[in-house]
Amino acid sequence: MKTDAKQRATLTRMETAHAETARHLAVIERQVEARAERMTTSSRVKARQFGRASATWSRADERDVQANVAALRFARRGEIDALSQKLARQAGAIAAHCVRCRINEPAGEGVS
Repeated sequence: MKTDAKQRATLTRMETAHAETARHLAVIERQVEARAERMTTSSRVKARQFGRASATWSRADERDVQANVAALRFARRGEIDALSQKLARQAGAIAAHCVRCRINEPAGEGVS
């Protein structure tokens, strides 16, 4: 019974580390997108008409944002790739641990 508790504790630690890595990757993605938007806004200096019927974001702006996102992702590709690979390794380790220890249900559920 004690080993079952240890196995579940190990699984919980592994899942927590996986979630933290996923959060870190999501933070990087948000940073890239926010930076790309700021870069587009500051680079496209033009007279914008503000009013009810006027759009403040054009198709050209959207193309620039996408280009900036691609450039920023390329610049941070090492970090993004490392975290993506780490996520894959962690997911594999979690799956292997569950198979090895015969754990089928998530850690939050108890055995009835």
